[in-house]
Amino acid sequence: MQSLVYLGPGAAALEERPDPRPSAPDDVVVRVIGTGICGTDRKILLGHFPARPGVVLGHESVGVVSSVGEAVTGLAEGDRVVVNPTLYCGHCARCRRGATNHCLNKSGTEVGVDRDGTFAEFVVLPERFVSPLPANLPFRRAVLIEPLACVLNNVRAGGVGYDDVVVVLGAGPIGMLVAAVCERLARRVVVVEADPYRLDLARSRFRRVVSPAEDVGEAPSVVVETTGNHLDEALGLVADGGRVVVMGFDDSYTSQVTPLRLTNRGISVIGAGDYPAEVFPQAVDLIGGLDLPELVTHEFPLADHEAAFGALSVLGYSAMKVVIRSDAGVPAGPDGWPGER
Repeated sequence: MQSLVYLGPGAAALEERPDPRPSAPDDVVVRVIGTGICGTDRKILLGHFPARPGVVLGHESVGVVSSVGEAVTGLAEGDRVVVNPTLYCGHCARCRRGATNHCLNKSGTEVGVDRDGTFAEFVVLPERFVSPLPANLPFRRAVLIEPLACVLNNVRAGGVGYDDVVVVLGAGPIGMLVAAVCERLARRVVVVEADPYRLDLARSRFRRVVSPAEDVGEAPSVVVETTGNHLDEALGLVADGGRVVVMGFDDSYTSQVTPLRLTNRGISVIGAGDYPAEVFPQAVDLIGGLDLPELVTHEFPLADHEAAFGALSVLGYSAMKVVIRSDAGVPAGPDGWPGER
């Protein structure tokens, strides 16, 4: 099979890898239909997030079950599925108390980071990390399930409630999902974005969208920082007694935070990390009814991976959610994605 392999900062290439087969009784082999490019994938290539050279990139994936191990009972060949790439062992002390997102045995299990991911024609995972899709949920919307799970975990960690004013820094796919979820929970949501392309798309959906030079209005009780490199700005915006949720990933960014600034103003800085196991099915249930513009704006075949990442250039965006399609030869439905089973 064709696979997009990470070679080191700034470099990835297509390689032929053996087609996976079930090697454990609970293994499920998924024929990948499409995988969204995550900000993490982009930052891996930029050298701003660590990954293992030689790993197959990608983790925001939907597909169709190709084959299953002998112990698999909940899935069958041909089922439409979404991949949950946040693996956990299930038996360490943290997993036993429900903190599967902080599993002590994470090494080698981060799909698309240090375990082979989904920018490929097939991927194999244990059954518990492959979820069936609702029959009426299109693949184009389902590819947003994994990023939505990240959002739900962070919004929950921020304790967003009906009396909150929320400012979302960044109007990429994550920022748009955060704003859509917070609209259901908070009394006011403001989105801040600098990039003209993403600013215009956010303004087509949300009532209060501003550039960084504009006033956000009432000081927010919650700031969700989705870019990974604007913590200082978030601390400058948040009201006394407020919460800053640090959601974006950028290993190259540092911030000098004076502890007294936090204690005097009563500010909480929150990092939620990966989502625990129970959040992923919540995202599966929620994504179909979430009020969003069309976030999947561009699709590229696996062979055109350079153009796919180029649409998310550091010089300026020309896309929102970019999906790399791996479904060559699979019959298409009316929207260009494969139809029902």
